[in-house]
Amino acid sequence: MIRLYFVRHGKTKWNLESRYQGMHGDSPLLDESYQEIKLLAKSLSGVPFAHIYASPIKRARDTANYLRSQLRKSIPLSLVSGISEFDLGKMEGMLFNDVKQQFPTAFDAFRNHPDRYDADEIQGESFEQVMFRFKNAVDEIVQANQGEKNVIIVSHGAAMNAGINGLLGVSIEHLRDRGGLSNTSTTIIDADQNGYHLVKWNETSYLNRSQNDPTDTI
Repeated sequence: MIRLYFVRHGKTKWNLESRYQGMHGDSPLLDESYQEIKLLAKSLSGVPFAHIYASPIKRARDTANYLRSQLRKSIPLSLVSGISEFDLGKMEGMLFNDVKQQFPTAFDAFRNHPDRYDADEIQGESFEQVMFRFKNAVDEIVQANQGEKNVIIVSHGAAMNAGINGLLGVSIEHLRDRGGLSNTSTTIIDADQNGYHLVKWNETSYLNRSQNDPTDTI
C-alpha cells in the first residue's frame, strides 16, 4: 500500500484578492503561508516520506521546496506537469466578481455544476481533461513507489478536487459534494491493488485556525 499526502499550496496574493490564477496565472505566497507550511511540516514530522512531487507552477514549487526544507530530511523532489492547475483561459487573472459578470454561466458551472461546465466558452480546460491527466500522473507516481511508502503531492485546489474525486470514482456531477480544499490542507489517499481509498479530506487542524479559510478552489 502507498499512502499519498495531497497538499494544496499555501495561500497567495491572488487567493487573498479572490482572483483566478489557474495554470498560467500565479502570484507569491503570503508571509503567513510560510508559517502555516512550518505547522504542516511539524504535523508530518513523524512520517517517513520516500518522495515529494509538485506541480511546476511557482506557488506549488515554493510550497513544496519550503515544506521539504522544514521536514529537514533529504527527500527527493520531482516536478510533474500532470498535477498542474486547470487552464482557465480567459478567466485567469480576473477577479471572481468580474468573471461572474462577464462569464456568468461558466462561473456558476465551474463552482457548482461541473457536469454543465463548457470550457470552450472561456478557451480553457475541461474537467474531463484535468481528471484524465491528473489520474495518469498519480498512477505513474504510484507505479514508481511500489511497496509500503508515503509520498507527498503538492498541487492546486481545483485540480486536486477534480483529480482526487476522479481517483475515488466520483462522477463529474458530484465533484463538489465533499466541499473545497483549503490552502495548506492535507488530503490523504491510500493506493493498493484494489484502487484508491480516501483516508482524510481537507485536514487543517494543525494550522490552528479559528475556522477554515473559505475553500475557493483556485
